[in-house]
Amino acid sequence: MLSAKNITKYREGDTVLESVDIDVEPGTITALIGPSGAGKTTLLNVLSFSLFPESGTISVDDKSFSFPHSDGSIPQPSSSVAMVFQQLFLWPHLTLRENITISGKISDAELSELISAFGMKNFIDRYPNQTSLGQRQRAALARAIALKPRYLLLDEITSALDIEQVEAVAKYLEKLKAGGTAIVAVTHLINFASRISDQVIFIDKGKIIERGTKELVSKPKNARTKEFLDFF
Repeated sequence: MLSAKNITKYREGDTVLESVDIDVEPGTITALIGPSGAGKTTLLNVLSFSLFPESGTISVDDKSFSFPHSDGSIPQPSSSVAMVFQQLFLWPHLTLRENITISGKISDAELSELISAFGMKNFIDRYPNQTSLGQRQRAALARAIALKPRYLLLDEITSALDIEQVEAVAKYLEKLKAGGTAIVAVTHLINFASRISDQVIFIDKGKIIERGTKELVSKPKNARTKEFLDFF
C-alpha cells in the first residue's frame, strides 16, 4: 500500500497541505478533485518523493519515511512509484517512441499494445516539438506505464484529450487496475473521476474535506464539496 499520514507542507510561508492522510491500495483507482491551488498536485509530488513535507510519514509497501527526516539521508523515489507531471518532461531530443522505451523495461509487443490503445501510430516517431499537447500527454502516460510501476500517479493527464481519447485512457487505466496497479489521478473532469474511481477525495485549501466512493460525485455530504460540484 502507498500511504501518507499527517502530511503538512508549506510554501513561502503558506500552508499547502495540512494534516493530510491518504491510503492507496493496490488494484484501486483514486481520483483527487478540488479547485485549482487546493494542494492536489503538491500531494502527488509528496507521494512520489518529488517534494518532501515539513512533517508526516510516507509509506511505500514495507518502507516508511518520517519527516522531517532525521538520519541525514535523502529519501529516494521508489522504483514502484511513477508519476506523470503536468509538464510531462519528455526528452526533447528523443522521439516519442524513444521516450517511451528509454527505460528498457517494455517489450516490442507491449509497446505495440500501448501505441494501439492510445492511437499513437501516426505520430510515435515524431519529436515532442512536432506533436500536440494531447499527443505528448498520451506518450508521457505510455512512458510511465512502460516503467511497470506498482503505483501510478497522474496529474491532469486527460486535460488536452478529446472525448474518445479520454475513454481510451479510462479503459487502459481500468486494465492496469485489474492487473493490480494502484492509480491516483488528479482531474478536473468530474465525469472521468466518476467513471474510473473506487475512491474520490475532495481537497480544498490544503485539507481533505470529504472522501468516499464514486457516489461522492453525485451525492456529496459536505456543503463545501456540494458547492464545488454544483458547477459541473
